[in-house]
Amino acid sequence: MKKVVRIGGGSGGYTLLRGLKAFPLDITAVFTSFDSGGSAGVLRDEFGILPPGDVRRGLLALADEGQAEILRELFNYRFPARGRSSSGGENGHSALHGHSFGNLFLAALSSIYGGEIEGIRKASELLNIKGKVLPVSLDKSHVHAVLEDGTEIVGETNIDIPKHDGNLCIKNIFLEPEARIYEETDKAIREADLIVIGPGDLYSSLVPTLCVGGMQESLRASKGKKVAVCNLMTKWGETHGFACSDMIKELLHYSGIEKFDYVICNIQTMSSKLAAAYEEEKKYPMKCDAALGDYTANLITGDFFSEADIARHDSEKIAKIISEL
Repeated sequence: MKKVVRIGGGSGGYTLLRGLKAFPLDITAVFTSFDSGGSAGVLRDEFGILPPGDVRRGLLALADEGQAEILRELFNYRFPARGRSSSGGENGHSALHGHSFGNLFLAALSSIYGGEIEGIRKASELLNIKGKVLPVSLDKSHVHAVLEDGTEIVGETNIDIPKHDGNLCIKNIFLEPEARIYEETDKAIREADLIVIGPGDLYSSLVPTLCVGGMQESLRASKGKKVAVCNLMTKWGETHGFACSDMIKELLHYSGIEKFDYVICNIQTMSSKLAAAYEEEKKYPMKCDAALGDYTANLITGDFFSEADIARHDSEKIAKIISEL
């Protein structure tokens, strides 16, 4: 069975993995472990565990489809700001406010079974997932970004949701303290037939996974084909003004790969109504430009777009292309 490793984090990874599990593939999902915001960040700070947000998405994506809808509702449930008294009225601020049930579930399993890896394994068994979910590293580290004006931004959440001028380009990403690739993740990459990077937020989800010590060596040692999936939209504070070639160039720089064997790029346009909604968030379609050919041996273009109330890749179409490579 063909071994496929997908590297990265975020909702793009969820969409891709959910499509891949429909094919006869041996799937390993490698997720970033450096989130610092929201429920995941609080659990990281209070309990000293790896932030569980992206792992939660990976488990859901690969979960048995018969239970997937119920699990999605349960795992994505966030506790409200206020609790309820016995009389039914509001009872002040809830200590669980903002926490995702899925994050708490993983934190509990990690505590019960003595570590994050065992917690993930037990969750994988309970959800009957197809494949494996692994963190890129077990080291506690933070993402740092250096902007073009020299400003240093600390923490994944401050890159993801910028409090600075998002028009400024990011010139460098690094981890502090340094992190080392998890040994099982290293083994999976070296033995893979296909290694897929993207889609996902470039500097808060994808590049941090490539910055861990040993990742470049693992990628170079692997004989598997290297595949990149271009994002559909730019993101203010990360890829504002980017074309697809800019994204791929950055992935090559941080991965140490000379060229991707394949780059997959959507060329289907979205409706003007949806585009206008994204413009309010300073997000624009990422253009599939001619310079992409400089960074890959094979450029695959097509309609990989699924338009609903949000812009996202079509799980089935993009997974079918990857499964046939």
